[in-house]
Amino acid sequence: MTIKLHTPYDGSVQPFTIGLGALDPTGWIEVDDNVAPHLAEKNRLLGERHSDVFQAEDDTGEAQREVLEALLDYLPLQYPALYQAGSGTVTFKPTDTTYKISDFEARPLELAARLIQDDLVLMRSSEGRHRLVAAVLCFPSGWSLKEKFGQAMADVHGPVPGFGPGSRNALLIERIFSNLKPGQPVERYNWSLFDEPRLYYPTTDHAGKSLVNAKGQVSAWIRIERQTLSKLPRSGDVLFTIKICNDPLGVLKRHPDGATLAASMRKQIEDLDAQQLAYKGLTDVHEEVRRELTLIEQAACADLAEI
Repeated sequence: MTIKLHTPYDGSVQPFTIGLGALDPTGWIEVDDNVAPHLAEKNRLLGERHSDVFQAEDDTGEAQREVLEALLDYLPLQYPALYQAGSGTVTFKPTDTTYKISDFEARPLELAARLIQDDLVLMRSSEGRHRLVAAVLCFPSGWSLKEKFGQAMADVHGPVPGFGPGSRNALLIERIFSNLKPGQPVERYNWSLFDEPRLYYPTTDHAGKSLVNAKGQVSAWIRIERQTLSKLPRSGDVLFTIKICNDPLGVLKRHPDGATLAASMRKQIEDLDAQQLAYKGLTDVHEEVRRELTLIEQAACADLAEI
């Protein structure tokens, strides 16, 4: 396994756009070198903060089982070195962790989420809107499952500039959800800058706090969300998966396209309006971050010139 560096800040998609792309079903779930520590953190959160990270409406049991069954079919096939499905059990081989499926009869989505790095969110159509009806959200990027549970997608996205109720993007998302076809998943990416690579971020309190120290030096992590959307064939619900990747900003110094990527991220930050800067927590630090990206760009260009 390797840790794939996703770069949604490369200019191919602009921030605060939907930016969906077709996804080969064989690439539905990504597993990387961080899978064991990420699953350990999920298990800790599900043990210590269960109601904060797991919520489900009573009538979602069948849809939850549908998700678990899909993963039990998919994971041993795509990652046979990591997963083994037995008679009523599933094993994560790297840590020799075996789960009895019957132990999760009342909450199949929880077992599904314990197997992969992704968080899992089920959206159900109701009166023309898709509502959040079940989720395991261990690695949120600035939002609370308890707060958003039961809400329509437009309300979940309420704080996101350009995505709130009545917005064009909110209407487009509903249309996309309604038009999804089973077996034809799609994916998209978000990126933001955080002060540390912590996985559990249920609030936006990070907002630029420690990206810049007293000397004006930038120390930031690029937090990537890889999101997939799938229509479940039996229930018709939409499954939303979210996988977190944390990369130090300095990774761009070592990337073969680091100069281009740093320049692209800087340009994307420059193009953000005041509301978008505030949402990303960059209002007070965007100038310092842009300056750091310029230095990374220059250093990467100098390294290339020496080759």
